[in-house]
Amino acid sequence: MTDLKIIIFQLKEKEYAIPVSQVRSIEKLQHITRVPRTTDYIKGVINLRGVVTPIVDLRKRFGLEEQENTDSTRVIIVAFDQIEVGLIVDAANDVIDIKADAIEPPPEVIGVTEAEYINGVVKLDKRLLILLDLAKVLNVEDGKLTKGLEG
Repeated sequence: MTDLKIIIFQLKEKEYAIPVSQVRSIEKLQHITRVPRTTDYIKGVINLRGVVTPIVDLRKRFGLEEQENTDSTRVIIVAFDQIEVGLIVDAANDVIDIKADAIEPPPEVIGVTEAEYINGVVKLDKRLLILLDLAKVLNVEDGKLTKGLEG
């Protein structure tokens, strides 16, 4: 099995990870233009270097309480299939390599909202990283955001 390079980011006190291969860039939070009739976790769109990019509030997506944005708040621009989306996170912490066989299936008893969005977990020293399944987070089916931007 090959190593996997992941980006670790924070929401609340938990650390999450997504493969670097799905990340286009990490940006400071900028002005977000609201879009009418989108689901509540879609904050709106930003103009990122000439590309209109939808922005998803991951806290809201996972049913966590909202928090004021801080200097460490980041937007992780991810690409999945033909879609580019920005994910608002509390902080982007690290880029690390993990061994693919270090990824364990998610525990059965995670009685939390984000459980359906988890690909697996990685135990790293005293840290527990939650590996996200972007297809489920973004509601992607057949290369389309199935809910949210269609209105």
